[in-house]
Amino acid sequence: MKRKLTMIQAITEAMDQKLADDSRMMLLGEDIGVNGGVFRATEDLIHKYGPDRVVDTPLAEAGIIGAAIGLAMNGKIPVVEIQFLAFIYPGFEQIVSHAARMRYRTRGQYHVPMVIRTPYGAGIRGPELHSESVETFFAHVPGLKVVAPSTPYDAKGLLIAAMEDPDPVIFLEPTKLYRAFKQEVPEEMYRVPIGKAKVVQEGSDVSIFAWGAMLCVAEDAAKQIERENGLSCEVIDLRTLYPLDRDTIIASVKKTGRAVVVHEAHKTAGLGAEIISIINDEALIYMKAPVKRITGYDVPVPQFSIEDDYLPTADRVKDGIIETATF
Repeated sequence: MKRKLTMIQAITEAMDQKLADDSRMMLLGEDIGVNGGVFRATEDLIHKYGPDRVVDTPLAEAGIIGAAIGLAMNGKIPVVEIQFLAFIYPGFEQIVSHAARMRYRTRGQYHVPMVIRTPYGAGIRGPELHSESVETFFAHVPGLKVVAPSTPYDAKGLLIAAMEDPDPVIFLEPTKLYRAFKQEVPEEMYRVPIGKAKVVQEGSDVSIFAWGAMLCVAEDAAKQIERENGLSCEVIDLRTLYPLDRDTIIASVKKTGRAVVVHEAHKTAGLGAEIISIINDEALIYMKAPVKRITGYDVPVPQFSIEDDYLPTADRVKDGIIETATF
């Protein structure tokens, strides 16, 4: 049975179903129990599963993540909620020094099956440290998987896959999309495979790569450019940021010969650079133009009055498409 859910509803349902399905599952985070989380992602779950499985923690990210690592190594499957991505910095050492390395450090004797959920991204008029898009930090660390859904359907399927993965997964939830639209989502449990991108729209002239909230921007630009300029754009939702789906990236640019990457993170050392490197390594001779990046700027995400000027827009993406198409 399919119903239309928002992304936040799909995420809640995924956790609810896994808590019911697997007694090893537990949730940890600040205000996730009685309050239901800052975005209400865990609303009512404490009443269904109790405070031992939906745990209100102190405001101490290093402690939350460190405790979750210990729980994961001892038979539990913890799902940690960090209220906003930039709040994760106090727990960063636990993630990169322990969660990501434990399987390697113990030569496979211990796994760390845990998920760290966190909203990320701008466009919600959040104050400083509430709008960061620093996915590159985690995609650079071997031992972590990094996932960023763009739709309610994918959010549920990817989160269930993440909760069943034997290794730590950073699950980035685009805050701007939590309640932006509804989509048909199956009631039963299902999985969207980690590490597999999705061709959202077939095209022949330009490949556009995006993820999270930027997928909607990319799709909007692709539709407008086709109406106005007759260009056919292939839009690809990467969905998993590490490991990247190299095969889908290369297959697309071999077909179109042109590429645009859209992300709201800062331009320097953003994932767009890695995508360009993959294309240069494996498909350079197929390219008809340099790859264009449409990104956020190399400044902190600005405050409310100029926040929209920081984010990539459909008009900026259209300009990038035309630049590559007319090179």
